[in-house]
Amino acid sequence: MYSRNHAILSAVTGAALLIATSPPVHPALVVAVAVVVGVGIDFDHFLVAYLNTGSTENVRRLLRNPLAAVTDQDSLFGETDLSHVQRLFSHVVIAGVAVGALWALSAPYWALVVGSTLYVHVLADLYADVKHYGRTADATQRRTES
Repeated sequence: MYSRNHAILSAVTGAALLIATSPPVHPALVVAVAVVVGVGIDFDHFLVAYLNTGSTENVRRLLRNPLAAVTDQDSLFGETDLSHVQRLFSHVVIAGVAVGALWALSAPYWALVVGSTLYVHVLADLYADVKHYGRTADATQRRTES
């Protein structure tokens, strides 16, 4: 899923938290944090790609064309740089650590904001993957039936 879609979903998540809770800070800060967390979590893809390839080429592509992070994310990573499962796995690890750390630091409201935002992010990624794999499986099945 693209960053712009994650930004929209994160803003909606932040707004929903404003409706469901009494934030201890200005409401705009809650939405801003949700958007930054919901989009920013995807920077872990660069670390995973580096661990897989041993190359910083993905980061260099981003630095050569920073707008690609929003407009052409497919150009930043090759198909073998990191898998969908690795992307989701790293998100879950980061989410658990972040929420646990915020809770331990006596920041339960921020743990809720971060945890809710990252849950929606991972759920959206899972939905996109299921949709993609469903199309791929259907196309493969049609080819084998022909």
